[in-house]
Amino acid sequence: MIEREIKFEYIQETIEFPGYTIKNNGKTEAHKNIGNKNLKVVYINEHNFINVVTVIWK
Repeated sequence: MIEREIKFEYIQETIEFPGYTIKNNGKTEAHKNIGNKNLKVVYINEHNFINVVTVIWK
């Protein structure tokens, strides 16, 4: 997050209100436009816990 200058609020917003999602092998990719960039958050939702695998600007 720090390296890519991605705020926690952006990740939370992308997971809660994604533009679209893709499910693949137990992982969910959430995508959302923030400003003029697209944020991709890959996470696993297990037992009511969200484990963020990676985040990246696309």
